[in-house]
Amino acid sequence: MDLGTGLLDMHIDLVEELLSGPQDWDRRTHWFTVLAAAVTPSTIHLWSRRRPESADLLLLHAWADLLQGRRRGRLDNAQDIIVACHHAARLQPADPGPWTVLLGVLRDLRRHPREVFPVWDEIIRRDAWYREGHLQMLGYLSPEECGSSTQQNAFVDNATARMPLGAPPVALELHVLLGRYRRAVTSNGLTGLLADRIFDQPFANSVLGHALSTWPRPGFLSHAAALADLNVLAYLAAHARHRDAANAFRAVGATVTPWPWRLDGDPLEQYSTWRKYFLTRV
Repeated sequence: MDLGTGLLDMHIDLVEELLSGPQDWDRRTHWFTVLAAAVTPSTIHLWSRRRPESADLLLLHAWADLLQGRRRGRLDNAQDIIVACHHAARLQPADPGPWTVLLGVLRDLRRHPREVFPVWDEIIRRDAWYREGHLQMLGYLSPEECGSSTQQNAFVDNATARMPLGAPPVALELHVLLGRYRRAVTSNGLTGLLADRIFDQPFANSVLGHALSTWPRPGFLSHAAALADLNVLAYLAAHARHRDAANAFRAVGATVTPWPWRLDGDPLEQYSTWRKYFLTRV
Protein backbone atom coordinates (compact mmCIF):
# COMPACT_ATOMS: atom_id res chain seq x y z
CA MET A 1 0.00 0.00 0.00
CA ASP A 2 1.53 3.35 -1.05
CA LEU A 3 1.49 6.45 1.10
CA GLY A 4 -1.27 8.09 -0.91
CA THR A 5 -3.61 5.14 -0.50
CA GLY A 6 -2.73 4.91 3.17
CA LEU A 7 -3.73 8.54 3.73
CA LEU A 8 -6.99 8.01 1.87
CA ASP A 9 -7.72 4.97 4.02
CA MET A 10 -7.15 7.08 7.12
CA HIS A 11 -9.48 9.77 5.78
CA ILE A 12 -12.18 7.20 5.08
CA ASP A 13 -11.80 5.68 8.55
CA LEU A 14 -12.21 9.13 10.11
CA VAL A 15 -15.28 9.92 8.02
CA GLU A 16 -16.90 6.57 8.80
CA GLU A 17 -16.25 7.09 12.51
CA LEU A 18 -17.76 10.59 12.37
CA LEU A 19 -20.88 9.40 10.58
CA SER A 20 -21.39 6.38 12.83
CA GLY A 21 -22.47 8.53 15.78
CA PRO A 22 -26.01 9.10 17.09
CA GLN A 23 -28.70 9.45 14.43
CA ASP A 24 -29.23 13.18 14.71
CA TRP A 25 -30.30 13.64 11.10
CA ASP A 26 -29.87 17.41 11.15
CA ARG A 27 -26.29 17.19 12.41
CA ARG A 28 -25.42 14.32 10.07
CA THR A 29 -26.64 16.34 7.11
CA HIS A 30 -24.50 19.26 8.21
CA TRP A 31 -21.48 16.94 8.23
CA PHE A 32 -22.42 15.53 4.82
CA THR A 33 -22.68 18.97 3.21
CA VAL A 34 -19.33 20.05 4.67
CA LEU A 35 -17.63 16.81 3.60
CA ALA A 36 -19.24 16.88 0.15
CA ALA A 37 -17.69 20.26 -0.56
CA ALA A 38 -14.20 18.92 0.20
CA VAL A 39 -14.17 15.23 -0.73
CA THR A 40 -11.97 14.15 -3.65
CA PRO A 41 -12.91 11.70 -6.42
CA SER A 42 -10.05 9.42 -5.34
CA THR A 43 -11.51 9.17 -1.83
CA ILE A 44 -14.93 8.33 -3.24
CA HIS A 45 -13.41 5.72 -5.54
CA LEU A 46 -11.42 3.99 -2.79
CA TRP A 47 -14.36 4.05 -0.38
CA SER A 48 -16.61 2.49 -3.03
CA ARG A 49 -14.12 -0.36 -3.37
CA ARG A 50 -14.09 -0.90 0.40
CA ARG A 51 -17.83 -0.47 1.04
CA PRO A 52 -19.77 -0.78 -2.23
CA GLU A 53 -23.08 -1.01 -0.34
CA SER A 54 -22.47 1.82 2.13
CA ALA A 55 -25.47 4.13 2.43
CA ASP A 56 -23.19 6.86 3.75
CA LEU A 57 -20.88 6.57 0.74
CA LEU A 58 -23.81 6.74 -1.70
CA LEU A 59 -25.22 9.76 0.08
CA LEU A 60 -21.89 11.58 0.25
CA HIS A 61 -21.28 10.90 -3.44
CA ALA A 62 -24.76 12.20 -4.28
CA TRP A 63 -24.25 15.36 -2.21
CA ALA A 64 -20.85 15.97 -3.84
CA ASP A 65 -22.27 15.53 -7.34
CA LEU A 66 -25.16 17.90 -6.58
CA LEU A 67 -22.84 20.59 -5.20
CA GLN A 68 -20.43 20.24 -8.12
CA GLY A 69 -23.29 20.51 -10.59
CA ARG A 70 -24.50 23.69 -8.97
CA ARG A 71 -21.02 25.17 -9.12
CA ARG A 72 -20.88 24.35 -12.85
CA GLY A 73 -24.37 25.70 -13.40
CA ARG A 74 -25.75 22.40 -14.69
CA LEU A 75 -26.31 18.80 -13.59
CA ASP A 76 -24.78 16.50 -16.18
CA ASN A 77 -25.46 13.31 -14.20
CA ALA A 78 -28.87 13.99 -12.65
CA GLN A 79 -30.19 10.50 -13.33
CA ASP A 80 -27.15 8.90 -11.67
CA ILE A 81 -27.71 11.03 -8.56
CA ILE A 82 -31.40 10.09 -8.50
CA VAL A 83 -30.54 6.37 -8.68
CA ALA A 84 -27.96 6.77 -5.90
CA CYS A 85 -30.48 8.57 -3.68
CA HIS A 86 -33.06 5.82 -4.06
CA HIS A 87 -30.42 3.18 -3.35
CA ALA A 88 -29.22 5.02 -0.23
CA ALA A 89 -32.83 5.42 0.93
CA ARG A 90 -33.35 1.65 0.67
CA LEU A 91 -30.18 0.96 2.65
CA GLN A 92 -30.92 3.61 5.32
CA PRO A 93 -34.72 3.94 5.33
CA ALA A 94 -34.95 6.24 8.39
CA ASP A 95 -32.58 8.89 6.96
CA PRO A 96 -34.19 11.98 5.35
CA GLY A 97 -30.84 12.81 3.72
CA PRO A 98 -31.26 10.82 0.46
CA TRP A 99 -34.70 12.32 -0.06
CA THR A 100 -33.29 15.80 0.54
CA VAL A 101 -30.58 15.38 -2.10
CA LEU A 102 -33.28 14.04 -4.43
CA LEU A 103 -35.34 17.17 -3.73
CA GLY A 104 -32.28 19.26 -4.57
CA VAL A 105 -31.93 17.50 -7.93
CA LEU A 106 -35.63 17.96 -8.72
CA ARG A 107 -35.24 21.66 -7.86
CA ASP A 108 -32.42 22.05 -10.35
CA LEU A 109 -34.40 20.16 -13.01
CA ARG A 110 -37.46 22.38 -12.35
CA ARG A 111 -39.71 19.35 -11.99
CA HIS A 112 -43.48 19.59 -11.54
CA PRO A 113 -44.94 19.82 -8.00
CA ARG A 114 -46.63 16.44 -8.39
CA GLU A 115 -43.14 14.91 -8.51
CA VAL A 116 -41.63 17.16 -5.84
CA PHE A 117 -44.23 17.14 -3.07
CA PRO A 118 -44.17 13.35 -2.52
CA VAL A 119 -40.41 13.67 -1.93
CA TRP A 120 -41.05 16.48 0.55
CA ASP A 121 -43.55 14.22 2.33
CA GLU A 122 -40.88 11.52 2.64
CA ILE A 123 -38.51 14.05 4.26
CA ILE A 124 -40.85 15.39 6.93
CA ARG A 125 -42.21 11.91 7.66
CA ARG A 126 -38.68 11.04 8.82
CA ASP A 127 -37.89 14.34 10.56
CA ALA A 128 -40.61 16.96 10.91
CA TRP A 129 -38.13 19.77 11.66
CA TYR A 130 -35.28 18.95 9.32
CA ARG A 131 -33.49 22.17 8.40
CA GLU A 132 -31.95 21.24 5.04
CA GLY A 133 -35.20 19.78 3.73
CA HIS A 134 -37.11 22.93 4.65
CA LEU A 135 -34.51 25.16 2.96
CA GLN A 136 -34.57 23.04 -0.21
CA MET A 137 -38.36 23.27 -0.34
CA LEU A 138 -38.25 27.00 0.34
CA GLY A 139 -35.91 27.41 -2.63
CA TYR A 140 -38.15 25.31 -4.87
CA LEU A 141 -41.16 27.47 -3.97
CA SER A 142 -39.32 30.75 -4.62
CA PRO A 143 -40.29 33.05 -7.51
CA GLU A 144 -36.89 32.37 -9.09
CA GLU A 145 -37.61 28.64 -9.33
CA CYS A 146 -40.99 26.90 -9.52
CA GLY A 147 -43.16 28.90 -7.14
CA SER A 148 -44.13 32.43 -6.18
CA SER A 149 -43.87 34.79 -3.23
CA THR A 150 -47.40 33.75 -2.22
CA GLN A 151 -46.53 30.05 -2.18
CA GLN A 152 -43.29 30.68 -0.34
CA ASN A 153 -45.01 32.81 2.29
CA ALA A 154 -47.73 30.21 2.81
CA PHE A 155 -45.12 27.49 3.28
CA VAL A 156 -43.22 29.54 5.87
CA ASP A 157 -46.35 30.66 7.70
CA ASN A 158 -47.52 27.07 8.01
CA ALA A 159 -44.13 25.90 9.29
CA THR A 160 -43.49 28.70 11.77
CA ALA A 161 -46.99 28.43 13.25
CA ARG A 162 -46.18 24.88 14.41
CA MET A 163 -42.41 24.99 14.85
CA PRO A 164 -40.96 24.36 18.33
CA LEU A 165 -38.87 27.17 19.79
CA GLY A 166 -35.33 27.13 18.40
CA ALA A 167 -35.97 24.23 15.99
CA PRO A 168 -33.38 23.72 13.22
CA PRO A 169 -35.45 25.48 10.48
CA VAL A 170 -35.67 28.59 12.70
CA ALA A 171 -34.26 30.86 9.95
CA LEU A 172 -36.99 30.29 7.34
CA GLU A 173 -38.44 33.77 7.74
CA LEU A 174 -34.98 35.33 7.51
CA HIS A 175 -34.36 33.49 4.23
CA VAL A 176 -37.62 34.87 2.89
CA LEU A 177 -36.56 38.37 3.93
CA LEU A 178 -33.15 37.86 2.34
CA GLY A 179 -34.82 36.80 -0.91
CA ARG A 180 -37.03 39.90 -0.91
CA TYR A 181 -34.08 42.16 -0.26
CA ARG A 182 -31.89 40.61 -2.97
CA ARG A 183 -34.71 40.77 -5.52
CA ALA A 184 -35.09 44.46 -4.74
CA VAL A 185 -31.33 45.14 -4.87
CA THR A 186 -30.99 43.52 -8.29
CA SER A 187 -34.05 45.27 -9.74
CA ASN A 188 -33.80 48.17 -12.11
CA GLY A 189 -35.08 51.65 -11.49
CA LEU A 190 -36.68 52.93 -8.31
CA THR A 191 -37.11 49.48 -6.74
CA GLY A 192 -33.38 48.91 -6.76
CA LEU A 193 -32.60 52.38 -5.47
CA LEU A 194 -35.02 51.97 -2.58
CA ALA A 195 -34.14 48.36 -1.73
CA ASP A 196 -33.29 49.25 1.87
CA ARG A 197 -36.91 50.28 2.40
CA ILE A 198 -37.65 46.54 2.62
CA PHE A 199 -36.37 46.74 6.20
CA ASP A 200 -38.92 49.40 7.15
CA GLN A 201 -41.80 47.01 6.57
CA PRO A 202 -43.56 45.36 9.55
CA PHE A 203 -42.50 41.84 8.52
CA ALA A 204 -38.81 42.78 8.47
CA ASN A 205 -39.03 44.67 11.75
CA SER A 206 -40.78 41.78 13.47
CA VAL A 207 -38.50 39.01 12.14
CA LEU A 208 -35.22 40.86 12.72
CA GLY A 209 -36.26 42.21 16.11
CA HIS A 210 -37.28 38.81 17.43
CA ALA A 211 -34.17 37.04 16.10
CA LEU A 212 -31.77 39.69 17.40
CA SER A 213 -33.30 39.58 20.86
CA THR A 214 -33.31 35.78 21.19
CA TRP A 215 -30.83 34.00 18.93
CA PRO A 216 -27.60 35.45 20.43
CA ARG A 217 -28.50 34.16 23.89
CA PRO A 218 -26.11 31.38 24.94
CA GLY A 219 -27.63 28.00 24.16
CA PHE A 220 -30.74 29.32 22.41
CA LEU A 221 -29.67 27.90 19.06
CA SER A 222 -28.24 24.40 19.36
CA HIS A 223 -28.67 22.90 15.88
CA ALA A 224 -25.62 22.05 13.79
CA ALA A 225 -25.91 24.97 11.36
CA ALA A 226 -26.64 27.61 13.99
CA LEU A 227 -23.63 29.71 12.98
CA ALA A 228 -24.75 29.67 9.34
CA ASP A 229 -28.12 31.05 10.43
CA LEU A 230 -26.44 33.64 12.65
CA ASN A 231 -24.43 34.80 9.63
CA VAL A 232 -27.68 35.36 7.72
CA LEU A 233 -29.01 37.32 10.69
CA ALA A 234 -25.85 39.46 10.88
CA TYR A 235 -25.98 40.17 7.13
CA LEU A 236 -29.60 41.30 7.22
CA ALA A 237 -29.19 43.27 10.44
CA ALA A 238 -26.19 45.07 8.94
CA HIS A 239 -27.99 46.06 5.75
CA ALA A 240 -31.01 47.11 7.78
CA ARG A 241 -28.71 49.25 9.98
CA HIS A 242 -30.59 47.69 12.89
CA ARG A 243 -29.78 49.17 16.28
CA ASP A 244 -29.11 45.69 17.71
CA ALA A 245 -26.98 44.39 14.82
CA ALA A 246 -23.93 44.23 17.10
CA ASN A 247 -25.62 41.37 19.00
CA ALA A 248 -25.53 39.20 15.89
CA PHE A 249 -21.88 39.99 15.15
CA ARG A 250 -20.86 39.11 18.69
CA ALA A 251 -22.72 35.80 18.40
CA VAL A 252 -21.04 34.97 15.07
CA GLY A 253 -17.59 35.81 16.40
CA ALA A 254 -14.89 34.75 13.95
CA THR A 255 -16.83 31.97 12.18
CA VAL A 256 -17.73 33.54 8.84
CA THR A 257 -19.74 31.55 6.30
CA PRO A 258 -19.51 32.37 2.58
CA TRP A 259 -23.29 32.70 2.33
CA PRO A 260 -24.70 35.33 2.24
CA TRP A 261 -21.65 37.64 2.44
CA ARG A 262 -20.40 36.53 -0.98
CA LEU A 263 -23.39 38.28 -2.52
CA ASP A 264 -21.52 41.57 -2.09
CA GLY A 265 -17.91 40.50 -2.66
CA ASP A 266 -15.25 38.68 -0.68
CA PRO A 267 -17.08 37.16 2.34
CA LEU A 268 -14.33 37.78 4.87
CA GLU A 269 -13.82 41.37 3.77
CA GLN A 270 -17.55 42.08 3.81
CA TYR A 271 -18.04 40.53 7.23
CA SER A 272 -14.99 42.25 8.75
CA THR A 273 -16.03 45.67 7.46
CA TRP A 274 -19.56 45.42 8.78
CA ARG A 275 -18.48 43.88 12.08
CA LYS A 276 -15.97 46.67 12.71
CA TYR A 277 -18.60 49.26 11.85
CA PHE A 278 -21.15 47.97 14.36
CA LEU A 279 -18.85 46.91 17.18
CA THR A 280 -17.04 50.27 17.25
CA ARG A 281 -20.31 52.17 17.50
CA VAL A 282 -21.25 50.70 20.87
